[in-house]
Amino acid sequence: MEVLHFGIILVALSSVFGIIYPRPDSRAVKPLQGGKRVAEVSYTGEIATEATRKKVVSESVFAWLLVGPAMLFIAVIVAWPLAETIRLSFMDAGLGGETYVGFANYEELLESRKFHQTIIRTFYWMFLSVALKLILGLIGATLLNAAVPGRALFRVLVMPPWVIPIAIGCIGWLWLYNGYFGVLSGTMMKLGITDGPFEFLAHKQSAFYSAIVTDVWVGVPMVTLFFLAAMQGVSRDLYEAAWVDGAGRWYRFRRITIPQIMPVIVSMSLLSAIFTFNSFEIIWILTEGGPRGATTTLIVDTYKTAIGNYKFGEGSARAVIIVLLLGAFSLAYLFFLNRVNRKYGVK
Repeated sequence: MEVLHFGIILVALSSVFGIIYPRPDSRAVKPLQGGKRVAEVSYTGEIATEATRKKVVSESVFAWLLVGPAMLFIAVIVAWPLAETIRLSFMDAGLGGETYVGFANYEELLESRKFHQTIIRTFYWMFLSVALKLILGLIGATLLNAAVPGRALFRVLVMPPWVIPIAIGCIGWLWLYNGYFGVLSGTMMKLGITDGPFEFLAHKQSAFYSAIVTDVWVGVPMVTLFFLAAMQGVSRDLYEAAWVDGAGRWYRFRRITIPQIMPVIVSMSLLSAIFTFNSFEIIWILTEGGPRGATTTLIVDTYKTAIGNYKFGEGSARAVIIVLLLGAFSLAYLFFLNRVNRKYGVK
């Protein structure tokens, strides 16, 4: 979210500076007409310049009045908490007070094998979940974009996982994963896959992948709708020309659809990766990071340390590392996005 807010600030500032320093208008410069003296033209130009200067000043003040409240809001909501988090990361802070310890919290994290495993687990969770969201979202958008009867109804039915509050949805998944009265365990016993009740959230591997399934269920609708909107923006003339040339469906999908919506795919990948990386509710409701830390990601680990154990200094150090990791990841992704946009001619 900090990256998105920073982007908003840059766009706002660029707009403001565009108003303060407008480009010269070529229409304001006219050739001399016959019968007009140079002094008269010069005086008229000075009047126009003075009026333009007053207009620019008034517009710039008006622009700052519009942008100012938003920038103040962002400074209070984002900048101040971030600065306070950075300050606390150099402290041994708890309920008993604060003591300056320098980089001790960071050194402890760098030497912690458990923290390294948490970082690896977090990125594995993120990449696997995002990959499934993109694949299923692309398939769903392709089906919803097809000219089939009742597709408007299917477009509505894809929304509930995204619209339903996450807490309500996760409670439903808790019921599905329950070993004694859950649908999944009961079905597996009837099919002879298991001899008895199977607790999906009680084992390390099954709990991790069960949490991923729930996260994918929540995130796929948003990805599907974004891809569907991008597909509907592709010109039908391209498909008709390819069809006339004898191209099949798979060829049209691979050579027309994918290249045309590639910038949207990359952008959606970045947004989905940030949301998944920061996902807390799903893991906390399902497993609270268990069993034995199998589903503990950086966000969950930070919450447990800072809020659960009241170690605000160590928790703040973890939060700063999360910001740095997400910032580096976002910059790399934006660089890749710019290359994709240049390749496909998107401004």
